[in-house]
Amino acid sequence: MNYFEHAPLFQLYGEQTDWPLAEMLHCETIASRSRLHHWHIRPHRHAGLYQILYLHRGQAIVSLDETRSAIQGPAAVEIPQAYVHGFEFDTDCTGYVITITNALLTRLALRLGPTAAPARHPARHPLSIGQHSNDLHEACAQLNTQYAARHPYREAQIEAWLTLLYARLRSQPGNTEHQPQTTKGLRHYTRFNELLEQAHKRHHAVAWYAQRLGLSTTHLNLLTRTHANKTPLQLIHQRLALEATRSLIYTTMTIQEISDDLGFSEPAHFTRFFRKTAGQSPRDFRLHIIHAIGS
Repeated sequence: MNYFEHAPLFQLYGEQTDWPLAEMLHCETIASRSRLHHWHIRPHRHAGLYQILYLHRGQAIVSLDETRSAIQGPAAVEIPQAYVHGFEFDTDCTGYVITITNALLTRLALRLGPTAAPARHPARHPLSIGQHSNDLHEACAQLNTQYAARHPYREAQIEAWLTLLYARLRSQPGNTEHQPQTTKGLRHYTRFNELLEQAHKRHHAVAWYAQRLGLSTTHLNLLTRTHANKTPLQLIHQRLALEATRSLIYTTMTIQEISDDLGFSEPAHFTRFFRKTAGQSPRDFRLHIIHAIGS
């Protein structure tokens, strides 16, 4: 069975809608989603998202591609984008599931240095009860609290707790006995995302990315449709739109400054791009957000 072709492709399990543009992270308790599905999350995969499962208490069966193994809390599991995974939780399980966009994950890894590169294969971290597992639990709990609330400096606090959580995970040796074989297509798709993160503000054509990967544009299009259900151009525009949306929400930059920062030749071009992506002008989008926060 080719899991990459047949496993459902979700943003979050059970959802087919696009990832909210302004959010680069999603955090929830294990119970909040698993209870809706009778504690059984069937095998599926994510496009452009990295997931961390932190099991605080209880036991779960973890499926990674064609392997199944039991984990007992406290434990953590890291799942890179596009890997097929599923969970069967005992009903008394507690813990958290954190889902991170590639853009944010890349920024965290660069900030922490070369030894903090994201795992390229799923990694299991059995944790002994003690200070390290307590620290991970505190980071996850604080991250969940800040994510669910609308406290002042929410974004800064979320990123601070996520950085601490990620640093603690990277310092924990991973169990890699169940590493699935990475396909050449997945390696190319991962490299495309890395190039996109580095170069999205330069407005390169799809052919530029294909050339850097040693692929034809047709082959690159097939890869992104397989792993993300989107064309390369859609992913390029999605990354630009993400950056634009966050600048409009979380900075005081003018439309001209955002346009310049994102590599548009003039604000009118940026406005047309944003209106096509978000359904409204940058100015109207920012006013809507200000009104929503103030109400």
